[in-house]
Amino acid sequence: MNDFKQIMADLKNRQFEPIYFLMGEETYYIDQITNYITDNCLTEEEKGFNQTILYGKDTDVNTVILTARRYPMMSQYQVVVVKEAQNLDKIEELVHYAENPLNSTILVVNYKYKTFDSRKKLSKTLKKSKSIFEFKKLYDNQVAPWITSYLKENGLSIDLKASSLLSDSLGSDLSKIVKELDKLKVALGNNVQQITADDVEKNIGLSKDYNSFELQKAIVNKEVLKANRIIKVFANNPKDHPIQATISVLFNYFSKLMIYYYLKDKGKANVAKELSINPFFVQDYALGARNYSGRKVVDIISILRDYDMKSKGFNNVSADTGDLLKEMIFKILH
Repeated sequence: MNDFKQIMADLKNRQFEPIYFLMGEETYYIDQITNYITDNCLTEEEKGFNQTILYGKDTDVNTVILTARRYPMMSQYQVVVVKEAQNLDKIEELVHYAENPLNSTILVVNYKYKTFDSRKKLSKTLKKSKSIFEFKKLYDNQVAPWITSYLKENGLSIDLKASSLLSDSLGSDLSKIVKELDKLKVALGNNVQQITADDVEKNIGLSKDYNSFELQKAIVNKEVLKANRIIKVFANNPKDHPIQATISVLFNYFSKLMIYYYLKDKGKANVAKELSINPFFVQDYALGARNYSGRKVVDIISILRDYDMKSKGFNNVSADTGDLLKEMIFKILH
């Protein structure tokens, strides 16, 4: 995230590096940087002669190097982008260019969904020149704060329930989240200053009553009837509510509840810091500690692990995910 902000700040100040080797599972940042460079580094007139897009599966390292070593025509810079570089055969041979790149070339390498081997000479060379950047997926507990931050930068605020609903339902795919947020901004218009759970439900189609956030809340409060109503909806709509996503949400909560038990200082500020949560949610852990013993929390974590394996086909012959979900929640609550 910090790398992304620094890169974007430098680009907007027209401080260009000869190479941007962008890698990692979070492709949103890779796309944002690449799109900014291709849209803004050259004028429309300069792009015709000085901007080249190559694809890893359709090119080779020699072509990339030869293209990068060309001098720009009637322009200060040329831009060379290698998309899908994870499919580029013998990519480590790019080291021959990375050791002595042209300052008049802006070479952008998109190495998506994985990281390049840090033991390779290319990686070590790029690290020396600070030209390689890794963008990791956000952890589940980082998504809601990221949504809040993104909207703040766009002049909007969002209440905690709405941000939790979005992060719970959309996962950690930032490209998907931004797409839905942008749709939401258009739908709400310029007069809305704060996004609520009702806005999310009405415009994105996510139920504020039937989601993993509300299921977790029902379980924490030991509201058996409410929990059963929610899992019935989940069981009938497994594509919209995959069991693995539900398990992930509950595992995250009960794992942190286990940590909560061992905290000597259970003040709101310290709990929020130690569990990496918004202070607003500290009350959920205090309540969970009252309703579930430490022994029961250990059992629940074991249950969640067991059903995660079963949902993936281990020790499960015929039960569908709906049945597994119902069994799992019954065992947690009883």
